This record gives sequence, structure tokens and C-alpha cells, in this order.
Amino acid sequence: MNKQHLIESVTEEQLKSDFPEFSVGDTLDVHVRIIEGDKERVQVYQGVLIAMKGRGVNTTITVRRIVANEGVERIFPLHSPRLAKVEVVRRGDARRAKLYYLRERVGKSRRLRDQRRGLKHV
Repeated sequence: MNKQHLIESVTEEQLKSDFPEFSVGDTLDVHVRIIEGDKERVQVYQGVLIAMKGRGVNTTITVRRIVANEGVERIFPLHSPRLAKVEVVRRGDARRAKLYYLRERVGKSRRLRDQRRGLKHV
């Protein structure tokens, strides 16, 4: 067994499997656990998924939202214990793997069209 298979077998039990099916272009609600002192709460971060990166335990997603006319992006490790859950709010139709071009868009051109009925997008 080579090193890569050994590392994958050790980290296999740390992988979460309770995520819904989502892809780049979807609008997501990411529920993040915030610890303030001795209290813990869940904060919801809603935005468009513009990138997915990595594999296995190193998988990260980049979610972009607009706050006070300023773009804010957060990168979440998908299998982190800080991530409570991920919900799909709206499915978007994207033809690219990374939607970095949305950073330059303003107004209505920032919106992605809905995924059409019958279009299988995995």
C-alpha cells in the first residue's frame, strides 16, 4: 500500500456524507458554528457557490455574497466540524467549473439563470 492510499484510508472516517447534491452556480445556505467565549451558535451564510476545489478531506467550497454593495467571499472546508449543514436554496445553471467572472459583474448581470427542467447537471 503506497502512502496516498494509507493517508486516504486514515482520513476516510473524517469525511461527512450528509450533504445534499450541489454544484457550482447554486445558491447555498451554509450553517456555520460560531464559538464566542463559552457559548456556541449557528450563523447562516447565504451566497452563490463560485468554486469547488480539492478532494477527500481537503475539499473546499468558495461562497460569494453581496453585503452593502461589496462582494464578500468565504472559503469553507467542506468536512470541517465547524460546518453544521449545507442547504441548497436555488439551483443555478453554470457552464463553467469556476465562476470567478461574477466578481466583475454588477447589478442584474450578476444573476445566474435557473437550471432548466430536464437538464441533468451533476
